[in-house]
Amino acid sequence: MSVKVAILYYSATGTLQGMAERLEQAATAAGAEVRRRHAKEIAPEAAIASNPAWAAHVEAMKDEPTASADDMVWADVVLLGSPTRYGNVTSQFQQLLDTTGPAWAQGQLADKVYAGFTASQTAHGGQESTLLSLYHQVAHWGGILVTPGYTDPLKFVDGNPYGVSHATGGDNDIPLGQPQLDALDHLAQRTIAIARRLQG
Repeated sequence: MSVKVAILYYSATGTLQGMAERLEQAATAAGAEVRRRHAKEIAPEAAIASNPAWAAHVEAMKDEPTASADDMVWADVVLLGSPTRYGNVTSQFQQLLDTTGPAWAQGQLADKVYAGFTASQTAHGGQESTLLSLYHQVAHWGGILVTPGYTDPLKFVDGNPYGVSHATGGDNDIPLGQPQLDALDHLAQRTIAIARRLQG
């Protein structure tokens, strides 16, 4: 039986976009059926226009399908991604999570595999607390949290046992490096492998 993977994320300027696309590639290569969906943009137009990279990304994503709770219901594995905002998820991503009440109430989000990914400008800019804040919701849903831990030597290189994270630098111009790409591949492969074991 094929594993269904939903990659649900918000990206303002493209970093989380790149991470989500890498997860999609890795999950597809592992034989999964994949949905990659971007959270709806809800920021004021003036705020978006104040940052050219943000405005460009909004324009690039305007015709992409947006994420919904239905994507989580459909999936066996749900990979959740948000940039770090003061050690927490963005308002755009939280708005998506806040729409999951009806599915949660019907038990449709339970017994699925969940994991997370994030990015911030600095290495200690709240990445771990952002992932942990995501995982609070997983606990409420009755989800099965599958963190990468240190289950592969590559995790000692990227250094985040809670999920996958990337530091973009003060100008948001540091691209994903090989340690992050390897960690994203590992996260996709590990969550899919655990989901297959759960399928029996």
